[in-house]
Amino acid sequence: MSSVSTASAIPQPQTRAFAIAWGCALLFYFFEYAGRSAPAVMIPELSQAFGVSALGVSSILGTYYYTYSTTSLIAGVLLDRLGAKYVVPAGMAILGLGCLLFALPQVAAGNGGRLLQGAGSAFAFTGAVYLASHGFSAQRLATAIGLTQCLGMLGGSAGQIVVGPLIHGVMSVAGFWVLLGVLVLVTGAILMVLTPREPRVVVTGSGVSGLLDTYKIVFSNPQSYLCGLVAGLLFVPTTIGDMVWGVRFFQEDKLFTYQSAVFAASMVPLGWVIGCPLLGWLADKLHRRKPALAGGIVVMLLCVAQLTFLPGLLPAWLTLLILGVASGAAMIPYSIIKEVNPDRVKGSATGGINFLTFGVTAVIGPIFASHFGKTLGAVNADPAEHFRHAGVFWLAIIALALLASLVLKETGQGNRKQ
Repeated sequence: MSSVSTASAIPQPQTRAFAIAWGCALLFYFFEYAGRSAPAVMIPELSQAFGVSALGVSSILGTYYYTYSTTSLIAGVLLDRLGAKYVVPAGMAILGLGCLLFALPQVAAGNGGRLLQGAGSAFAFTGAVYLASHGFSAQRLATAIGLTQCLGMLGGSAGQIVVGPLIHGVMSVAGFWVLLGVLVLVTGAILMVLTPREPRVVVTGSGVSGLLDTYKIVFSNPQSYLCGLVAGLLFVPTTIGDMVWGVRFFQEDKLFTYQSAVFAASMVPLGWVIGCPLLGWLADKLHRRKPALAGGIVVMLLCVAQLTFLPGLLPAWLTLLILGVASGAAMIPYSIIKEVNPDRVKGSATGGINFLTFGVTAVIGPIFASHFGKTLGAVNADPAEHFRHAGVFWLAIIALALLASLVLKETGQGNRKQ
């Protein structure tokens, strides 16, 4: 992103102000991930509120990824051209309104709210990285970005392990979404006050033509599609398999209590907190991207295979924690796509891989729901067999990611030295 190269030119007091604003943006990313994962612990309640089946709830929740993927295409470009002072709070306003709308017990409100949530959330990670690039030196930027990712993953874990008890003891489901919406809107207002203005840099091209020029470079590179495919295939077992269907599958197929199912499912995003920086560090330490990526994928395969065929070997929560750590490898293609494209389009490369990654999620989510979510808890279904079939589905998805990763170009420093 072009903002990274300009960070050193920002006056010291303003740099400090950007760092403070980045801290506020961390809350944006935390809330965004909490809202993304929270529906997993309230599917029966949402089904009753909207008057639809669990499959219908899955369809409503899946609309999130349609707007998230498409809005990601313009988030980075808008930040580069307009700055963060109004763009990031605007994203927060959209997310907050989406949460408030989602609290209404109507299908149309559910779909509309989830669409707004996806659109607003597209500015969370990109906006936090933009502010970090203005608030920290190059030597500390990687640490700041790693902390950003960790806070998002903590939000994902809190969206399950904390929200579950809340909606069954302290507040209603609608009350949770109203509270989350208000918190996001208030944080957005504070962020707009804290974020300093910045001089705009003249860029070549303008309007739609300038936007298309940058994405023409990204999407004319076959490696960009491979990065998006690998990242998407690695994200979908966690974003759909765990964060949407995980709690219900452990309740219906494995006969877990609600509390045990929530605890087990929450281990995946908690594992991301460890795995995202760990796998990134390993890729840097090895000076190779592909070995770290392949290692993470292989561990994911082993975890899903053990959970599917040898469930008694390890506690489910421990297997899912290890799976979450290993799935941190999904962030490595985010580094590769920046390294296989020119420096001047790095912001668009980030938007591009978000679009591709969650485009894959938007496609595979309904497939899984129609084949396995629809039959979950059916009277004539064998729960153990149903769980195994779903596990084989995710094994095939992860194996496909491994095959696609073999075609990726190695961009690590060790390869460039050779």
